[in-house]
Amino acid sequence: MNTRIKSKMNTLLLLITLAGSIMGCGKKQVAPVDPPTDTTKTSVKDPAQYGTPYAGVPATKDIVMYEVNMKTFSPANFTGVKARLDSIKALGVNVIWLMPTYPIGVLKAVGSPYAVKDYEGVNANFGNLDDLRSLVDKAHSLGMAVIFDWVANHTSWDNAWVTQHPSWYLQDGSGNIIMPPGTNYADVAALNYNNTDMRKAMIKAMKYWVFTANIDGYRCDFADNVTTDFWKQALDTLKTISTHKLIYLAEGTKGTEITAGFQLNFAFSYYSTLKSVFGGAQASNLFATNTSENTSLPSPGIKLRYITNHDNASSDGSPITVYNGKQGTLAAFVSAAYMGGVPLIYSSQEVGYPNPINIFNVVPVDYTANPDLVAAYKKIIAFRSAHEAVKTGTLTAFNDADIVAFEKKSGADDVLVLANTRNSAKTFTVPAALQSTWTNGVSGTDITLANQVILQPYNYLILYKK
Repeated sequence: MNTRIKSKMNTLLLLITLAGSIMGCGKKQVAPVDPPTDTTKTSVKDPAQYGTPYAGVPATKDIVMYEVNMKTFSPANFTGVKARLDSIKALGVNVIWLMPTYPIGVLKAVGSPYAVKDYEGVNANFGNLDDLRSLVDKAHSLGMAVIFDWVANHTSWDNAWVTQHPSWYLQDGSGNIIMPPGTNYADVAALNYNNTDMRKAMIKAMKYWVFTANIDGYRCDFADNVTTDFWKQALDTLKTISTHKLIYLAEGTKGTEITAGFQLNFAFSYYSTLKSVFGGAQASNLFATNTSENTSLPSPGIKLRYITNHDNASSDGSPITVYNGKQGTLAAFVSAAYMGGVPLIYSSQEVGYPNPINIFNVVPVDYTANPDLVAAYKKIIAFRSAHEAVKTGTLTAFNDADIVAFEKKSGADDVLVLANTRNSAKTFTVPAALQSTWTNGVSGTDITLANQVILQPYNYLILYKK
């Protein structure tokens, strides 16, 4: 090779080497900075699964739900509820709904458990995460699923999101975060569902509890006020958790909630009509409301039916007051639990607690009171659980001013219900097709129906064909 050419090549190689060295030194001096971790992305790794997913979650039609207000138990915490789980199970319950278990805010607060300060935290007044897990574990061991209360519409004013992500909230023209429009909920800040990062954070938090506490679904508060497309996004994401069968209950009335993925929503209208009937309105009004509610739901949606819940027990008082005594509450419960939908029992209802219960306060309830009432609830629920006609049968209504009267059939299963809604004896004229021998579903004795049946004040008959 020509010496001059070789010399030039060596010089070129040396320059290339020096350039590489300089560039290498530059990399060492200016280290790359990782972008901040965005925990709102749905690609964030899910928490490790605690426990074994519960395999006994009932079909929607078979649900008997019990709403737990922690503040009615003694002690008013997870341990107090855990101690009562055997008694709750003995009622015939297979799903427990826990009212909010999250830390609640103190800024602008009124003490509402629905002012959530931390979606992934545990209210220290109730215990810690281990206590919560222990409660869920015992419920599962007894054959009961557990669903959490989820508050998607708003947070407390001292939730960390308020300062960290103000754009996640609705704001007025001056940029001030506002309370939920159209409400008087001054203790909470309204979330902005036009913000995609907030949505992702909300869904992340919902997934968190399925894995971290091994829960079995959600009752979603104020669902009508949250956009349906968010519920579809959230439930579609939760449905990717193939290890769990989850229950979704909307505190709402929209048919689109069922389309979005909820199996159940609230029977607000039925409750209002039931209350009015026991206040003197025509008993047959219940059938029109029943039909209206059911036709408003796309298949396979089902209504949650109740004679009280935490809102009603506060605003309307005890069922003992609303339905004029223990016997009235039972007649009302039979009507609600058997006509359609799935039944709910609110903690304190089964023992006939006689006073209003404000959810902001600790209200100790004597859960050993009125064992006769507890025994009656057990029989009503046991009969429902044993009869497909009650759960899914075709309904035939018999209009009467004072007595709720209907028949339900599913195949060979034939059930007849008569419930007197008045505080005086009433006579029901029996249609000719029903004048035959039936079996009393409570006592087990046979009864032959003639052309009339007299029902004593608030008495009810649950009959079936053998």
